[in-house]
Amino acid sequence: MAEPIRAVLLRYVQTRASVLRPRSVESLVNDLLPFAEFLTAQHPEVGTLRALQRSHVEEFLPRNRTGPWRGRKARPRRVSVAVAQSTVLSLRNLLEDIAVWGWAEAPTGRLVFSADVPKLDRALPRALTPDLDAPLMAAVVELADPFARAALQVLRGTGLRVGELLDLELGAVVDYGPAGTWLRVPLGKLATERTVPLDEPTLAALDEWAHRRGAHRPIPHPRTSRPTDFLFTEHGHRLGATRLRNGLLTAVARAGLYDPAGQPLTVTPHQLRHTYVTTLANAGMSLQALMALLGHVTPEMTIRYATLASPTLRSAYDEAMGMMRRQLTLTPVGRPIVPDKVSWLAGEMLKTRVAHGYCSRHEAQGPCPYANICETCDNYTPAAEFEPALTDQLTDVQALQADAQHRGWTGEEARHRHVAAALEKHLDSIRPR
Repeated sequence: MAEPIRAVLLRYVQTRASVLRPRSVESLVNDLLPFAEFLTAQHPEVGTLRALQRSHVEEFLPRNRTGPWRGRKARPRRVSVAVAQSTVLSLRNLLEDIAVWGWAEAPTGRLVFSADVPKLDRALPRALTPDLDAPLMAAVVELADPFARAALQVLRGTGLRVGELLDLELGAVVDYGPAGTWLRVPLGKLATERTVPLDEPTLAALDEWAHRRGAHRPIPHPRTSRPTDFLFTEHGHRLGATRLRNGLLTAVARAGLYDPAGQPLTVTPHQLRHTYVTTLANAGMSLQALMALLGHVTPEMTIRYATLASPTLRSAYDEAMGMMRRQLTLTPVGRPIVPDKVSWLAGEMLKTRVAHGYCSRHEAQGPCPYANICETCDNYTPAAEFEPALTDQLTDVQALQADAQHRGWTGEEARHRHVAAALEKHLDSIRPR
């Protein structure tokens, strides 16, 4: 890589490091390295970023998407979509930032566009269903490891991320009197603090651990270096996520939870967060309240849970399905798919014979004020040649009347009875005496 490009990249990273957290700086460096390596290997003639062309970016994009895995652990697979997306975004930010900042090395035109950014799959949260959640947590309460027992209950009862859980301090539990007991969640993934209400079982798990933990010497905080009394410490050392995962493995085995292939069900600590939020979404908690509990800074992050479990959508679905089930008739085994005439008339919609077909007005709309209006009109005069049609119509109406009476549709039953009486009167007038 040409020295001028190396100098610009280093200057850019140093500038961004003044406002970014250390892990974010590390990610930025990892994102920019693939493009720097690409220029070194494929275009050594490009001596400055100002010489970059759109063709260079277009050549890099497919290589970035199909390159080898760039995760922390080596894996025999190509790069993930998330990492490829982050690389393109960081490259776009680099070029746009130095242009806005007026750096002389900035390209003369825009080179990376929104269409170049790989799209991520929007997977729904992997929450545990109630039939899995209940036996799993019952097994967690019986775990022999006191740390796993307490910490997993806290994860399930508060929706914390694992990193937030391990960063909890001794003074995290706060009693607000009439407002109840809350948990102060420290600065975490999104650099925001928040408080989460505690229920009795979760508070009891925290109290049990605090009593068992005893007094420890404060440990330097990894981000600030200040002495910190972390809640989850043992023998003067901070505890990690490995014992949480092992605790879940033990709980899954004791609860007898298996996947369709007969293998022990795979459950991660983060799924307890998904389960916590999904349960609250199912109970009707608002999007704003869920955002506050989760520590999300944009609604898009929380909407996934609302998509997974929307009480409003479920209520509308159940109401519609209830109406349909009252109307639909299943075809018994061994019966023809096309039902006979009477069965069809008593089917999923009210069907009344009209001039050239049948009315499909739904029962939920109530009685139709115009149904059979001609037959019940004082000006209606039947003709003898229409006796067969009127006879069929009377048969249909009587079948509908009986069906409506059976279903308890009093309005429809009365209407059909009125029409049947009118048809019988018309038939009497045209039949030979």
